[in-house]
Amino acid sequence: MRITHIGGPTTLIEVGGWRLLTDPTFDPPGRRYAFGWGTASRKLSGPAVGVDELPPIDAVLLTHDQHADNLDNAGRALLPSVGAVVTTVAGASRLGGGAVGLPPWSVHSLRQRGRPPLEITATPCRHGPPLSRGLTGDVIGFALRWPGQEHGALWITGDSVLHRGLRQVGTRLEVGTMLLHLGGVRFGVSGPLRYTMTGADGVELCSLLDPHTVVPVHYEGWSHFHQGRDEIEAAFAPAGPELTWLELGKPATVSV
Repeated sequence: MRITHIGGPTTLIEVGGWRLLTDPTFDPPGRRYAFGWGTASRKLSGPAVGVDELPPIDAVLLTHDQHADNLDNAGRALLPSVGAVVTTVAGASRLGGGAVGLPPWSVHSLRQRGRPPLEITATPCRHGPPLSRGLTGDVIGFALRWPGQEHGALWITGDSVLHRGLRQVGTRLEVGTMLLHLGGVRFGVSGPLRYTMTGADGVELCSLLDPHTVVPVHYEGWSHFHQGRDEIEAAFAPAGPELTWLELGKPATVSV
Protein backbone atom coordinates (compact mmCIF):
# COMPACT_ATOMS: atom_id res chain seq x y z
CA MET A 1 0.00 0.00 0.00
CA ARG A 2 1.17 3.53 -0.73
CA ILE A 3 0.14 6.42 1.54
CA THR A 4 0.74 10.12 1.01
CA HIS A 5 0.07 12.40 3.99
CA ILE A 6 -1.19 15.63 2.46
CA GLY A 7 -1.80 17.48 5.72
CA GLY A 8 -4.01 17.35 8.81
CA PRO A 9 -6.27 14.29 8.39
CA THR A 10 -5.93 14.24 4.60
CA THR A 11 -4.19 11.25 3.05
CA LEU A 12 -4.07 9.57 -0.34
CA ILE A 13 -4.20 5.78 -0.10
CA GLU A 14 -3.27 3.71 -3.16
CA VAL A 15 -3.65 -0.07 -3.17
CA GLY A 16 -4.56 -2.68 -5.77
CA GLY A 17 -5.40 -0.01 -8.34
CA TRP A 18 -7.73 1.84 -5.93
CA ARG A 19 -7.12 5.49 -5.06
CA LEU A 20 -8.82 6.62 -1.87
CA LEU A 21 -8.72 10.08 -0.33
CA THR A 22 -9.48 10.73 3.33
CA ASP A 23 -11.04 13.94 4.70
CA PRO A 24 -10.11 16.31 1.85
CA THR A 25 -8.73 19.66 3.04
CA PHE A 26 -7.08 21.76 0.31
CA ASP A 27 -7.76 25.39 1.23
CA PRO A 28 -4.74 27.70 1.55
CA PRO A 29 -3.63 28.70 5.06
CA GLY A 30 -4.61 31.82 6.97
CA ARG A 31 -8.38 31.63 7.23
CA ARG A 32 -10.25 31.30 10.52
CA TYR A 33 -13.13 28.80 10.45
CA ALA A 34 -16.04 28.74 12.89
CA PHE A 35 -16.99 25.25 14.10
CA GLY A 36 -20.12 26.28 16.01
CA TRP A 37 -21.04 26.94 19.65
CA GLY A 38 -18.26 29.51 20.01
CA THR A 39 -15.46 27.26 18.75
CA ALA A 40 -13.14 28.17 15.88
CA SER A 41 -9.71 27.42 14.45
CA ARG A 42 -7.23 28.99 12.06
CA LYS A 43 -5.59 26.97 9.30
CA LEU A 44 -1.84 27.39 9.74
CA SER A 45 -0.44 25.51 6.75
CA GLY A 46 -1.65 24.53 3.30
CA PRO A 47 -1.77 21.09 1.70
CA ALA A 48 1.50 19.46 0.69
CA VAL A 49 -0.19 18.27 -2.52
CA GLY A 50 -2.51 20.58 -4.42
CA VAL A 51 -5.96 19.44 -5.41
CA ASP A 52 -4.92 19.85 -9.07
CA GLU A 53 -2.04 17.42 -8.48
CA LEU A 54 -4.25 14.54 -7.38
CA PRO A 55 -4.77 11.48 -9.57
CA PRO A 56 -8.36 10.41 -10.33
CA ILE A 57 -9.99 9.47 -7.01
CA ASP A 58 -12.17 6.36 -6.75
CA ALA A 59 -13.62 7.19 -3.34
CA VAL A 60 -13.45 9.82 -0.62
CA LEU A 61 -13.63 8.45 2.92
CA LEU A 62 -15.08 11.37 4.86
CA THR A 63 -15.18 10.88 8.63
CA HIS A 64 -17.51 13.90 8.91
CA ASP A 65 -18.53 16.87 6.85
CA GLN A 66 -19.39 19.47 9.49
CA HIS A 67 -15.89 20.71 10.43
CA ALA A 68 -13.58 22.52 8.01
CA ASP A 69 -10.46 20.74 9.28
CA ASN A 70 -11.93 17.57 7.76
CA LEU A 71 -13.77 19.04 4.77
CA ASP A 72 -12.97 22.58 3.70
CA ASN A 73 -14.20 24.59 0.72
CA ALA A 74 -11.72 23.21 -1.79
CA GLY A 75 -12.29 19.68 -0.52
CA ARG A 76 -16.04 20.11 -0.84
CA ALA A 77 -15.64 21.35 -4.42
CA LEU A 78 -13.70 18.18 -5.25
CA LEU A 79 -16.46 15.77 -4.19
CA PRO A 80 -18.59 15.84 -7.37
CA SER A 81 -15.60 14.65 -9.43
CA VAL A 82 -14.76 11.53 -7.38
CA GLY A 83 -16.17 8.06 -7.88
CA ALA A 84 -17.90 7.75 -4.51
CA VAL A 85 -18.19 9.53 -1.17
CA VAL A 86 -18.58 7.41 1.96
CA THR A 87 -19.43 9.23 5.19
CA THR A 88 -21.88 9.40 8.10
CA VAL A 89 -25.60 8.97 7.55
CA ALA A 90 -26.24 12.62 8.48
CA GLY A 91 -23.37 13.77 6.29
CA ALA A 92 -24.63 11.84 3.27
CA SER A 93 -28.03 13.49 3.70
CA ARG A 94 -26.44 16.95 3.76
CA LEU A 95 -24.08 16.31 0.86
CA GLY A 96 -26.50 14.53 -1.46
CA GLY A 97 -25.15 13.58 -4.88
CA GLY A 98 -25.26 9.86 -4.13
CA ALA A 99 -23.03 9.99 -1.07
CA VAL A 100 -23.17 6.75 0.92
CA GLY A 101 -24.00 7.12 4.61
CA LEU A 102 -22.86 4.41 6.99
CA PRO A 103 -23.91 3.94 10.63
CA PRO A 104 -21.22 2.41 12.88
CA TRP A 105 -20.42 -1.24 12.13
CA SER A 106 -22.18 -1.24 8.77
CA VAL A 107 -20.27 -2.32 5.67
CA HIS A 108 -19.98 -0.91 2.15
CA SER A 109 -17.98 -2.59 -0.61
CA LEU A 110 -16.16 -1.14 -3.61
CA ARG A 111 -15.91 -3.46 -6.61
CA GLN A 112 -14.47 -2.96 -10.06
CA ARG A 113 -13.24 -5.41 -12.66
CA GLY A 114 -9.49 -5.97 -12.46
CA ARG A 115 -9.18 -4.75 -8.87
CA PRO A 116 -9.48 -6.59 -5.55
CA PRO A 117 -12.80 -6.03 -3.76
CA LEU A 118 -12.44 -3.47 -0.99
CA GLU A 119 -14.64 -3.76 2.11
CA ILE A 120 -15.26 -0.62 4.17
CA THR A 121 -16.54 -1.04 7.72
CA ALA A 122 -17.67 2.09 9.56
CA THR A 123 -16.30 2.28 13.11
CA PRO A 124 -17.70 4.35 15.99
CA CYS A 125 -16.32 7.73 17.06
CA ARG A 126 -17.21 10.23 19.76
CA HIS A 127 -15.84 13.65 18.85
CA GLY A 128 -15.76 15.05 22.38
CA PRO A 129 -16.65 14.41 26.02
CA PRO A 130 -19.75 12.45 27.07
CA LEU A 131 -23.04 13.95 25.87
CA SER A 132 -21.27 16.15 23.29
CA ARG A 133 -22.76 14.50 20.21
CA GLY A 134 -25.47 17.15 19.93
CA LEU A 135 -22.75 19.80 19.72
CA THR A 136 -20.10 18.10 17.61
CA GLY A 137 -22.28 15.91 15.39
CA ASP A 138 -21.77 12.40 14.08
CA VAL A 139 -18.33 11.08 13.13
CA ILE A 140 -17.16 7.67 11.93
CA GLY A 141 -13.88 5.91 11.25
CA PHE A 142 -13.19 3.35 8.53
CA ALA A 143 -11.67 -0.14 8.60
CA LEU A 144 -10.57 -1.29 5.14
CA ARG A 145 -10.08 -4.92 4.22
CA TRP A 146 -9.05 -6.52 0.93
CA PRO A 147 -7.62 -9.91 -0.10
CA GLY A 148 -3.97 -10.51 0.67
CA GLN A 149 -3.57 -8.40 3.80
CA GLU A 150 -0.87 -10.02 5.90
CA HIS A 151 -1.21 -8.10 9.16
CA GLY A 152 -4.87 -7.12 9.25
CA ALA A 153 -7.19 -4.29 8.31
CA LEU A 154 -6.22 -0.69 7.67
CA TRP A 155 -8.07 1.39 10.27
CA ILE A 156 -8.63 5.13 9.94
CA THR A 157 -9.70 6.01 13.48
CA GLY A 158 -11.44 9.29 12.68
CA ASP A 159 -11.67 12.28 15.02
CA SER A 160 -12.55 10.80 18.39
CA VAL A 161 -11.69 10.75 22.03
CA LEU A 162 -10.82 7.38 23.55
CA HIS A 163 -14.09 5.75 24.53
CA ARG A 164 -15.83 2.38 24.61
CA GLY A 165 -16.60 2.41 20.88
CA LEU A 166 -12.93 2.71 19.92
CA ARG A 167 -11.96 0.01 22.39
CA GLN A 168 -14.52 -2.32 20.77
CA VAL A 169 -12.67 -2.19 17.45
CA GLY A 170 -10.00 -4.52 18.77
CA THR A 171 -12.63 -7.10 19.80
CA ARG A 172 -14.30 -7.08 16.38
CA LEU A 173 -11.46 -6.58 13.91
CA GLU A 174 -7.83 -7.54 13.48
CA VAL A 175 -6.08 -4.24 12.80
CA GLY A 176 -2.72 -4.25 11.05
CA THR A 177 -2.25 -0.58 10.16
CA MET A 178 -3.68 2.46 11.93
CA LEU A 179 -4.05 5.99 10.64
CA LEU A 180 -4.29 7.45 14.12
CA HIS A 181 -6.09 10.79 14.47
CA LEU A 182 -4.52 12.66 17.37
CA GLY A 183 -3.90 16.35 18.11
CA GLY A 184 -5.49 16.63 21.57
CA VAL A 185 -8.00 19.14 20.19
CA ARG A 186 -9.44 21.67 22.63
CA PHE A 187 -10.94 25.15 22.50
CA GLY A 188 -10.72 28.12 24.87
CA VAL A 189 -14.49 28.33 25.23
CA SER A 190 -14.68 24.78 26.66
CA GLY A 191 -11.50 24.87 28.76
CA PRO A 192 -9.75 21.54 29.32
CA LEU A 193 -12.32 19.40 27.47
CA ARG A 194 -10.77 17.34 24.67
CA TYR A 195 -12.28 16.55 21.29
CA THR A 196 -9.66 14.16 19.87
CA MET A 197 -7.15 11.75 21.37
CA THR A 198 -3.90 12.78 22.99
CA GLY A 199 -0.66 10.87 22.61
CA ALA A 200 -1.35 9.05 25.89
CA ASP A 201 -4.77 7.98 24.58
CA GLY A 202 -3.11 6.71 21.42
CA VAL A 203 -0.69 4.62 23.47
CA GLU A 204 -3.56 3.04 25.40
CA LEU A 205 -5.54 2.30 22.24
CA CYS A 206 -2.52 0.73 20.53
CA SER A 207 -1.90 -1.46 23.59
CA LEU A 208 -5.37 -2.95 23.09
CA LEU A 209 -5.02 -3.60 19.34
CA ASP A 210 -1.30 -4.34 18.94
CA PRO A 211 -1.14 -3.01 15.34
CA HIS A 212 1.80 -3.72 13.05
CA THR A 213 2.10 -0.10 11.83
CA VAL A 214 0.87 3.16 13.39
CA VAL A 215 0.80 6.32 11.28
CA PRO A 216 -0.09 9.55 13.13
CA VAL A 217 -2.26 12.07 11.29
CA HIS A 218 -4.45 15.04 12.33
CA TYR A 219 -1.84 16.65 14.59
CA GLU A 220 -0.48 19.61 12.57
CA GLY A 221 -1.60 22.54 10.47
CA TRP A 222 -4.42 23.95 12.64
CA SER A 223 -4.48 26.19 15.71
CA HIS A 224 -6.86 23.95 17.67
CA PHE A 225 -4.38 21.06 17.67
CA HIS A 226 -2.69 21.17 21.07
CA GLN A 227 -0.34 18.20 20.72
CA GLY A 228 2.12 18.07 17.85
CA ARG A 229 4.80 15.58 16.90
CA ASP A 230 7.05 16.30 19.90
CA GLU A 231 4.31 15.67 22.46
CA ILE A 232 3.10 12.57 20.65
CA GLU A 233 6.60 11.10 20.44
CA ALA A 234 7.14 11.79 24.14
CA ALA A 235 3.97 9.88 25.01
CA PHE A 236 4.86 6.87 22.84
CA ALA A 237 8.56 6.70 23.72
CA PRO A 238 8.31 4.77 27.04
CA ALA A 239 5.92 2.03 25.92
CA GLY A 240 5.65 2.17 22.15
CA PRO A 241 4.71 1.03 19.61
CA GLU A 242 7.16 2.67 17.26
CA LEU A 243 5.44 5.28 15.12
CA THR A 244 5.70 5.63 11.35
CA TRP A 245 5.92 9.33 10.51
CA LEU A 246 5.17 10.27 6.93
CA GLU A 247 6.90 13.24 5.34
CA LEU A 248 4.19 15.56 4.10
CA GLY A 249 3.61 15.23 0.38
CA LYS A 250 5.97 12.27 -0.07
CA PRO A 251 4.42 8.87 -0.95
CA ALA A 252 5.49 6.08 1.41
CA THR A 253 5.11 2.34 0.98
CA VAL A 254 3.59 0.54 3.97
CA SER A 255 3.46 -3.24 4.38
CA VAL A 256 -0.05 -4.47 5.08
